[in-house]
Amino acid sequence: MENCQRVAMFSAQAYDIKSFSQHTLSSQVNLTSFETTLNANTAALSQDTDVVCAFVNDQLDAAILEQLKQQGVGHIALRCAGYNNVDIDAAKSLGMAVSRVPAYSPEAVAEHALTLMMTLNRKTHKAYNRVREGNFNLNGLLGFTLHDKKIGVVGTGHIGAALVRLLSGFGCQLYCYDPYPNPELENLGVQYTSLETLFSECHVISLHCPLNEQSYHMINQDSLSAMRDGVMIINTSRGGLIDTGAVINALKTHKIGYLGLDVYEMESELFFRDHSSEIIQDDVFERLQTFHNVLITGHQGFFTVEALTEIAEVTLQNIIHFAQGKADKNRFLVNPMDS
Repeated sequence: MENCQRVAMFSAQAYDIKSFSQHTLSSQVNLTSFETTLNANTAALSQDTDVVCAFVNDQLDAAILEQLKQQGVGHIALRCAGYNNVDIDAAKSLGMAVSRVPAYSPEAVAEHALTLMMTLNRKTHKAYNRVREGNFNLNGLLGFTLHDKKIGVVGTGHIGAALVRLLSGFGCQLYCYDPYPNPELENLGVQYTSLETLFSECHVISLHCPLNEQSYHMINQDSLSAMRDGVMIINTSRGGLIDTGAVINALKTHKIGYLGLDVYEMESELFFRDHSSEIIQDDVFERLQTFHNVLITGHQGFFTVEALTEIAEVTLQNIIHFAQGKADKNRFLVNPMDS
């Protein structure tokens, strides 16, 4: 087919391959998939391809982008919203396009954040195991009523806004922080406030902001010391928002009462693969696992049928439209055609 783009997909799981190959637009690209993550040792796999389709833990620093460019790659098509793993300035200087899926089923991630909150609070994961063993004792399963609690949402983009709408139905007092307040959320009774006020006032804090120089380790020793004793922290955004060492210390001193994570700072070495027959070498992660009040899922917040379908559709559209010279500017972080 004329202008059929050759695409190398990295970090490809069976569900990725299925959602892309079953989409009607797949006939317009030539897709090759690799289960391995993209890094300096695997970049050569994209030799003689036009597009690299990458995910959250693929490495796209300046050196790797340079190698990809030399191999003929002109477009980095991210099948995710975040782009902290891409050296955007290097891509610009190399004349490489970078596209993403800016908002795929934000309700999926918001609902997962709420799931972590409710599971940690009411301890349903522990109750499930007890009842299966014939233990109906309620000791150790005490939770709190979410109604009227102060819930802090850091970042009110598509996902944060979706969570606010969900929590409004619980009758929570909603505090939000975002440089760009959303008037629609303010009409729901949300109170936009400073990050310092949100940290100090809220019983539950949920992170929904991008990872950048300003947000890196926003949850640290200083911010934790300002929070309520027994605070619940939920992170379904990016692992680097949290200083894991500081959080472990806060768990040991009971400053943090509940911790729900769908992301982890060093997750690229662990997540999306089966390590059940191995000895995990990450001692920090293993220490987190020892706390009874910590619940970790493996970056599955996005993992719904609807989200996978939308990710495939938007990513394929980005690839095809760029090749046709009609890229959607809202989906492109870098578009050499605009220069």
